[in-house]
Amino acid sequence: MRIPDAKVALSTASVYPESTATAFEIAARLGYDGVEVMVWTDPVSQDIEALRRLSDYHQIPVLAVHAPCLLITQRVWSTDPWTKLQRARAAAEKLGADAVVVHPPFRWQRQYARDFVSGIWRMADETDVRFAVENMYPWRYRDREMLAYAPDWDVTKDDYRHFTVDLSHTATARTDALQMVDRMGDRLGHVHLADGNGSNKDEHLVPGRGTQPCAEVLERLALSGFDGHVVIEVNTRRAMSSAEREADLAEALAFTRLHLAASSASSVSSISSASKVPRP
Repeated sequence: MRIPDAKVALSTASVYPESTATAFEIAARLGYDGVEVMVWTDPVSQDIEALRRLSDYHQIPVLAVHAPCLLITQRVWSTDPWTKLQRARAAAEKLGADAVVVHPPFRWQRQYARDFVSGIWRMADETDVRFAVENMYPWRYRDREMLAYAPDWDVTKDDYRHFTVDLSHTATARTDALQMVDRMGDRLGHVHLADGNGSNKDEHLVPGRGTQPCAEVLERLALSGFDGHVVIEVNTRRAMSSAEREADLAEALAFTRLHLAASSASSVSSISSASKVPRP
């Protein structure tokens, strides 16, 4: 059976409200291939040397850096969005990560939004690190919908070198995840694996607990020779204990590995069966 090239990483956001340091510990204990560091208000997530020490101590590599793009991180690593991306790239380079995840700008960041597509291309040309722009979703309140991101929450409408697909975001956007993956094509460089039920809220459920085609996406990735990273980015805030949180993260890892390998096994089985068909 061919082992898929994609590595499975744990987003440090998946252990919130636990710390970045805890994420490294859990990732190592459960057997993840690495971590994606969500840069946010935790000082350790902003400190390259502290992250390097955690990586070395737990023998768990940093595979990706998520730039501080959230509302709560507006002042992390500067208030200038381009400075944030420059620092995220520098962190990725120093830590040996090969991807920086970035959200499209908020609509009120007018100048940043106006220059975003060309600026991302310019930054991508300056490094071997992939700048993988992530699909988002419309914000909804009751019957109202607000387009909070520019140029668009659907990043496939613009020209980027690499994309991140997030399956919790496709659920919230109520868009077809498989069609989005098809539109991204060979520019899909990174995956945030989570589930959702189409709620107004970005749910980030454990894969398999919502309505998204998580298994189908993984199987398609394995068959296509996807060489990026699959990152478990789930919400465990409601876990009643550390043991329950770890059980959720272990389940997510098992689900991911199962469906990445299942398609490879199926492909090998099909080839083997075809070779046994008698020739006329």
